[in-house]
Amino acid sequence: MTAYAIGNLHPKPVLDEEVFTYMERIQDTLDPFGGRFLVHGAPEREVREGEWPGALVIIGFPTYEDARDWYDSEPYRALIPLRTRHMAGDVLLIDGVPEGYAASATAARLRAAPPA
Repeated sequence: MTAYAIGNLHPKPVLDEEVFTYMERIQDTLDPFGGRFLVHGAPEREVREGEWPGALVIIGFPTYEDARDWYDSEPYRALIPLRTRHMAGDVLLIDGVPEGYAASATAARLRAAPPA
């Protein structure tokens, strides 16, 4: 089941050379784990509800274990400070839903569950 690394990053107005180095090197850390960028701070976006400060980054992985192994890998851990010194943000790893997932089936399961 596909998993994702999702970042909501808040870059400083002027990016430092370290951020460019991070961006140049990250793909090499993703390749061994099957990671690929799905969204990378897309400049064109439309916030329809609430607020969305920052730049969205979504990286897809074949499995949750691949996402976790990438984030915990020595090559990626060495790059993290190049980003975090120059932009705050939140990063999470999350599993996707299986093929054929239906929100209505989840609603039915939750409706049938006894109250907590």
